[in-house]
Amino acid sequence: MIFRQLFDHDSSTFTYLLACEVTREALIIDPVLGRVDRYLQLLEELDLKLAKAVDTHCHADHITALGALRDKTRCITVMSEYTDVDVVSMRVRDGDKIDVGNISLTVLHTPGHTGDSCCFVMDDRVFTGDTLLIRGTGRTDFQQGDAHAAFVSLFNKLMTLPEETFVYPGHDYKGESVSTIAEERAFNPRLQVTSADQYAEIMNSLNLPNPKMMDVAIPANLTIGYQPSDPQIDSQTLGIDEAESLLDTPNILFIDLRETSERQKDGIIKGSLHTPYASLEENIRPGGLLRSLSNDSSSTLLLYCSFGERSALALQALREAGIGNVKHIGGGIEAWKKAGSPLEKISG
Repeated sequence: MIFRQLFDHDSSTFTYLLACEVTREALIIDPVLGRVDRYLQLLEELDLKLAKAVDTHCHADHITALGALRDKTRCITVMSEYTDVDVVSMRVRDGDKIDVGNISLTVLHTPGHTGDSCCFVMDDRVFTGDTLLIRGTGRTDFQQGDAHAAFVSLFNKLMTLPEETFVYPGHDYKGESVSTIAEERAFNPRLQVTSADQYAEIMNSLNLPNPKMMDVAIPANLTIGYQPSDPQIDSQTLGIDEAESLLDTPNILFIDLRETSERQKDGIIKGSLHTPYASLEENIRPGGLLRSLSNDSSSTLLLYCSFGERSALALQALREAGIGNVKHIGGGIEAWKKAGSPLEKISG
């Protein structure tokens, strides 16, 4: 595995780059908008393709780079299913996996700092965002913060990990970079409590000033949804009623861009072909599946994903590749479910 820990001095934020040495696919955790050029440079230097950009929660102290990285690399954006952020490509829940190449992160939903806070566990390490810091913990006084929920997240989830698990936090203000679960259990002053009420008493008496970028960062981070600049995409976006009316139409090919885990969780549209978004580039090359399917000028490819973001990005990529007989479903499976449209379950 390729692993880099990057630091933004302005917000004291750690960003983590992980990549598979076999596929050269990478994911990035908690990227900062002002560091996008550095991330892109590092990806180029290491010959990596960014597959996923992940935020541990909706940040209040810096503006996320999820939207900028998606627009520049067409990566998948990932956050908790509990987030209030308008649109991300993939929303994950407790126990879900975030996979890139041979790297797999297990999602822990750890509310307390915010309602959407998550940590990500892999092998010998855990990326804790603002839930657990080195000799500290994330504040609980805004964005659905809850000290009692934080206590449960810390003691019932993080502290149950193996003692030797490395702790990689989302921030540090004292020059530290990594710890372990054992160290934090023994030496973190906020973990030397025996009850949620005791922990809440500590957190509720901190009286910290608001993050200096809070009034700017939170509104910006809540509105990172993909806004295509190409008006033709709007003309090729179908509403749910129109898309559903095309079911069982012989020359309409429904193309599911989601990952297998998403298909198993929510089901599929009847008759869909599965071509994961991660394989988009190879599928639109000469000889690729989507290009081959598009050679039949009488057929239309109808793309869909979870929320309509990946399908819009894929639509744009197909058009740039000269493939014109393609449309996508606005709002994706989430909108399809809300409309009560039919889905088929698939087995694991």
